[in-house]
Amino acid sequence: MFYKPMLLPVLAQVLLTFLVWGWLYFTRLREMQNKGIHPQALKARSQLQTLLVDSAAPANNFMNLLEMPVLFYLVVLLSLLLLVQDPVLVMLAWTYVALRYIHSLIHCTYNRVTHRFTVYFSSCIILLLMWLRLSAYILVQ
Repeated sequence: MFYKPMLLPVLAQVLLTFLVWGWLYFTRLREMQNKGIHPQALKARSQLQTLLVDSAAPANNFMNLLEMPVLFYLVVLLSLLLLVQDPVLVMLAWTYVALRYIHSLIHCTYNRVTHRFTVYFSSCIILLLMWLRLSAYILVQ
C-alpha cells in the first residue's frame, strides 16, 4: 500500500473544506426558505451579503478555507515531491489542520472574533514553521 504520512493531514483538510461547504449550503438554503427568498434574488454577490446575513459566517469560513490553506497544500506537495517527511513536519501539518478545524468550529458557531483570530494567527505561524522547515531542507541540500 502506498502511504505517505503527509497525505493524511491533507485528506483531513480537504474533508474540513467539504464539511464547511455542506454546512454553508444547509444553512443558506434553510435561511432562504425561512425568509422566503427566491434564488433569482441572489444573482449578485452583494445581494448575498445583504439578504443572507444568518449564513454569512459559514460562507466567510468557506472562503477562508480557500485562502491560506493553498500554502498548506503547496508545502505538503513540495515535501512529497522532495521526499521530505520527517516527524516534525508531519506533526506541524497535523497541528495546522487541527487549528483549522478549531477555527472553522468557532467561525461557524459562536463566532467570537478574538477566539477565532487567535486560532487563525496560530495556524498561520504553524504554516510559516512548515515552510521554514522545508526551506531548511531545500537550502541545505
